[in-house]
Amino acid sequence: MEASFVIAKLITLVLSLVVAYLAYHGYRRNGQTPMLYVAAGFVFIGAGAICEGLIYLVFRTTIASAALVQAAIVSSGMVLILVSLTK
Repeated sequence: MEASFVIAKLITLVLSLVVAYLAYHGYRRNGQTPMLYVAAGFVFIGAGAICEGLIYLVFRTTIASAALVQAAIVSSGMVLILVSLTK
């Protein structure tokens, strides 16, 4: 894989985990359940950022099937964030 691609994915992962940590810290401080959903949503988004390449390389799948799994994981994270906004 190209180094710039890996660096971009790692930056996305780190940023999403930082946001998830801050949201979880907000949940622990205030006890507001929506913040827990936000934290979980950003964990899913961060996992989705790196899973496409890992699935493609480790399981030797097609890039289309790896992208489908990545889209499902990121979409799950977005749904969790959406749920937090409606509570």
